[in-house]
Amino acid sequence: MVRVIAKFGGTSVADGERVRRAADSIASAVADGHELTVVVSAMGDATDDLLEQIRFDASERDRAEIVSMGERTAVRMLKGALEARGIDAVFLEPGREDWPIITDPYGEVDVPETKRRAKAVTALMADGVVPVITGFLAEDHDGTITTLGRGGSDTTAVMLGNYADADEVVIVTDVEGVMTGDPNVVEGARNVGEITVDELRNLSFRGAEVVAPSALAYKTTGFDVRVLHHQHTDLLTGGTNIEGEFQSLVDMQERSLACVTVAGRAIRNQPGVLSTLSTALADAGINVQCVSSGLDSVTFYVDETDAEETETLLHERVIGEDILSSVTVDESIAAVRVTGGEMERQTGSINDLLAALATERIFVHDVVTSATSVTVFVDWAAREEALAVVHDVI
Repeated sequence: MVRVIAKFGGTSVADGERVRRAADSIASAVADGHELTVVVSAMGDATDDLLEQIRFDASERDRAEIVSMGERTAVRMLKGALEARGIDAVFLEPGREDWPIITDPYGEVDVPETKRRAKAVTALMADGVVPVITGFLAEDHDGTITTLGRGGSDTTAVMLGNYADADEVVIVTDVEGVMTGDPNVVEGARNVGEITVDELRNLSFRGAEVVAPSALAYKTTGFDVRVLHHQHTDLLTGGTNIEGEFQSLVDMQERSLACVTVAGRAIRNQPGVLSTLSTALADAGINVQCVSSGLDSVTFYVDETDAEETETLLHERVIGEDILSSVTVDESIAAVRVTGGEMERQTGSINDLLAALATERIFVHDVVTSATSVTVFVDWAAREEALAVVHDVI
């Protein structure tokens, strides 16, 4: 027996036939002795259709109430389909006694309260009941409906997988798991059998619509997450496995770095400039630790031992390109990096980090951000103090 949280996206329950297929797959898993909770998105484009009809200045509270009707309808449809198959099911939505997802006054998940309430979901499954839960929606302590933002149904499912002690979360969607590329754009795209949380979160933040990055923040090594196409009838096999967990990590580059900056007129408007510069370094076997760019400059962070050669190579490109003006080097730089944790879900987290460094009078040369990490560059002499400050903030 395994305990499964199965999330059905909007396309997976877009019409009566797909609701029937979803109910069949759930009933089959229950018949095999497994415990299930089902998280359901609004049917098809219901949420977008509702939003399109709001042609007045709606308050956030009214807007949340209106868009919640898509998920509210979907859970009733699927619960009814399950009961028609002899499955003991109950739908849960905000306002009901056993509703689990609670937010605080700032609209963020109240983790302790949600963990406490998730135990009721676990108890229902243990009693042989299949809870059918509205995805995307939450409720604050005053009983007002709130939402979990874009991809909120994924977040609901993975969060419950974490807090309700599930063995696996299955994201049922309209894609064949994670693909090597967009099959609508590139030829030969194929399914990836396994992918790490780190890899998928970076892809998700940059446009891959497979699993919402906010959901993957709740993934731990204690349970599996799998992405499955809605036409696959067996919930417990197939698709792409998402491995590992995205951990919060604060670390520091072990070696001193140099930042080598190339300035030029309107670099941003000249295709191929970055390629020309980076290729020169690659051909010489120089590893670039990080790149940052401004309106009229590009900076390469390299090991300090490579600074002189880097400057020479880039200078050769500068004198050969009319749009490039000059190259300069600044040495004895340290890089302190923060990866993962709650940063991407917390408003003002980067500001808090920089403010703490400023309070300690630590000069920040540069800040480079990605979807899931932040790197600050400080004087090498201040590296230990900066590392301690970042640890305190994170």
